[in-house]
Amino acid sequence: MTVRAVIGTQWGDEGKGKVVDFLCEDADYVVRFQGGSNAGHTIKVGDEKYKFHLLPSGVVRGKTCVIGNGVVVDPEVFLEEIDSLRKRGIEPRIMVSDRANVIMPYHKILDGAEEAYLGKKRIGTTKRGIGPCYSDKIARKGIRVADLLDENLLRDKLESILPIKEKLAEIYGVRFDFDVDELVEKYTEYGRKMEPYITDTIAELNRAIREGKNILLEGAQGVMLDVDFGTYPYTTSSNTISGGACTGSGIPPKCIDEVIGVVKAYTTRVGMGPLPTELKDEIGKHLQERGGEFGTTTGRARRCGWLDLVVLKHSITISGVDKIALTKLDVLDGLREIKVCVGYEYDGRIMDTVPSNIRILENVKPVYEKLDGWKSVSGATTFENLPREAKNYIKFIEEFLDTEVFLVSTGAEREKTIIV
Repeated sequence: MTVRAVIGTQWGDEGKGKVVDFLCEDADYVVRFQGGSNAGHTIKVGDEKYKFHLLPSGVVRGKTCVIGNGVVVDPEVFLEEIDSLRKRGIEPRIMVSDRANVIMPYHKILDGAEEAYLGKKRIGTTKRGIGPCYSDKIARKGIRVADLLDENLLRDKLESILPIKEKLAEIYGVRFDFDVDELVEKYTEYGRKMEPYITDTIAELNRAIREGKNILLEGAQGVMLDVDFGTYPYTTSSNTISGGACTGSGIPPKCIDEVIGVVKAYTTRVGMGPLPTELKDEIGKHLQERGGEFGTTTGRARRCGWLDLVVLKHSITISGVDKIALTKLDVLDGLREIKVCVGYEYDGRIMDTVPSNIRILENVKPVYEKLDGWKSVSGATTFENLPREAKNYIKFIEEFLDTEVFLVSTGAEREKTIIV
């Protein structure tokens, strides 16, 4: 039996979907433990491409997939993704935690309204209601999946929640005309459709552990978007670190055998917030175009920059990463010189940690090491087959972080994966 957690180590979009898809061949369960339909995973199998916002990546391989209690669930998105898979001949094996919180229509309205209200200080959310839903969860005003199966309980909760949301909408100056009866009818209908999938996933997963099953825990976003340890307030609203795998699934920390950190061979982020190594030149454009750096969920162009080892050191420390899966190495093909950030310069001193003060992080100057580039990693099937310069790049990362790279991805396809 093994329980492995796969997390992003940067600002998300590291290629976790492909890594989970590759690793889950021997898994019995694949579990999403946080985030919502703001996350986007793209999986390419042969000529087929699958894009998910909510379902775990293992669904393509026919694994038993679990949406854990730490996820915020949009019933409409869930049912749409189930339906799209069925149309492609896949009958998904899915369980949804009865304790997961539900994204309601008013969450989406208020998400967009708050972003508009903040103006230039906006966070850059996907406006899918994720933040407001997590806010309600923490404020103990949330609707949970189990509530969709109890019409009287759902009505009782909405009757106390809606007047508060209406006042908030007035402050933001947005239209708010939700009717309790209509919401109850619509969401109990969602509940009826989702009922075959709803269960006590905590009991299910811990029973699976006792029975010696293999479990893969799948995170969304990345450590630098963690609400506690990321570039706050430009973060997501949940814990994306490995510790979030426990609180978001109900699996005890002592049961997690290994933490795998997914590292993109360069750095990207979507939305607002600091990105110390950001490139706004031709190289940045090269990374964006060759890497297809456009959001799965929003289609927004991602900001691109050199690999930031200060960020990775921070992420690996917090999450106890045991080994690294390095993705998108092929995007660096053709660059004569590659830079790697090994420190920050600020106010005449060198920093080797990520500062908590957002103003400082916005104004640091990256300290770079320069490495030779390479022509192409295409066609390499083993580590030994990679160009010498690419191997040197990987070894530099390993030595700086004191963490082994065990997997290298050289393309979107499943077969373009090298086990080191």
